[in-house]
Formats: sequence, structure tokens, C-alpha cells
Amino acid sequence: MMERNRVALVTGAGSGIGRAVSLALQEAGYSVALAGRRIDELKRTASLAKTSGGEMLPIAADVSDANSVQSLFAHLVTAFGRLDVLFNNAGISAPESPIENVTQADWTTVVGVNMTGAFLCAQQAIRIMKTQTPRGGRIINNGSISAHTPRPRSAPYTMTKHAITGLTKCICLDGRDFDIAGGQIDIGNAATEMTERMAAGVIQPDGSKIPEARIDARHVAEAVLYMANLPLSANVPFMIIMATGMPFAGRG
Repeated sequence: MMERNRVALVTGAGSGIGRAVSLALQEAGYSVALAGRRIDELKRTASLAKTSGGEMLPIAADVSDANSVQSLFAHLVTAFGRLDVLFNNAGISAPESPIENVTQADWTTVVGVNMTGAFLCAQQAIRIMKTQTPRGGRIINNGSISAHTPRPRSAPYTMTKHAITGLTKCICLDGRDFDIAGGQIDIGNAATEMTERMAAGVIQPDGSKIPEARIDARHVAEAVLYMANLPLSANVPFMIIMATGMPFAGRG
């Protein structure tokens, strides 16, 4: 039970993990700002909320655009007055490709959302968390199993997820004196639209294609909620949650 109404912002809240985490936070009593490019899908997330939970506020935003991110956080503060938890979740992948064939367009798009977007949102959140009363807050970054062990033909995605680990460590360090906690959850094969192809088979290091195990996204949502609910005196800097049967160590 929360001592006071707390406010969370979830990026990429219109589908998959973002939707599942948003609903878990809302059910736990958080007021949740839902950010994403597709306003209809954000409204769909809001429509699934429990009547006994916190408020849901859909806000259309493109995290790769600095002006859009600034507007998003201004809207959040106007509506709720503060920010306690940012779940930096928005992310995309590029088509499978050997490194030498990755197009600049695909590279730029993935870096813009996965890396620049996470940085811009963290930057705005820190500014708010430093100056609000009570001071502080928590930033949870959505990393990936790829932050540890890459998949074949996934250089843009893997590189950005390694960068998220660097961002998480910098938040932990730079936020320490301001009661700002940084954490990262690395997820393996949550059952969302993004991983549907894995049920049919995905490429392995030996060139074969095999189906991979997946887990219900609610398990990820419960893990994020656990991290979010910790007092700011305690922190989970890194957590891995994955399907037990998926390839991870050595990727098979």
C-alpha cells in the first residue's frame, strides 16, 4: 500500500510490455502517463485500466524528438505535479541483417528510439526529480538479454541495448546525491507482438531456425512493479527475467 499517490510515466505504453507494465502500475494505485506515437493504442491501454486504480493519461509523443519529449514531460507535470517512476520502455528493432548490410536509415531509426529516446526521457525525468518535493524518484530502463549476449544479425539493436546499460550506471551514479535510483530490467522473450515470430522459429548462431520459449508479459510487469515499489533507500540496479527454456548463455 502506497503512503501517497505516486506518479509513473511509461513510454511505449500502447502495446506489449509497456501496456502490461502500465496496467500493473495503475492497478497498484499509481497515476500513469501513457506515452507513445499511436494515441489510439494509448487510449486502448487506458480503457483496460481497473476502476479501483489510479488515473491513466494518454499523451502522444515521439521519444526520438527532443521537442516532443520536452512537451511530454511538461504535460505530465501540469497534470500530476510530479514524477516518481519513469519506465523507459519504448524500443524497436531493425530487420535481421549482417553488419555490413545494415542501412543507415535502419541504424538511425533504431538509435533514435532505443538510445536517444531513453536518454532524452531520463534527462527530463532527472530534472523533475531533483527539484520536486519530496525529492527524488526512480528510473527503470528496459534493456534486453541482448545487453549481455547478442543474437545473430542484430547489431543496431544489440549496440543500443549495451548503451542502455551505460545509461543505467550513469543514472545510478549521477542521481545518487539527489535520491534518484536507476535500474534496468533485461527481458528475454516476453510474449508480445514483437516476439510472435519466435513461436515459428528464429535464427540461431549455428544458422538453424528454431522456435523459442516465451513468458507471459504479466511476469515482466510484476517484476517492474517490484522494482518501482522499493523505497528510494533500496535499489535493484539490474534484473534479468526470461523464459527458462530460451537460449541465453552463449545463445544456444
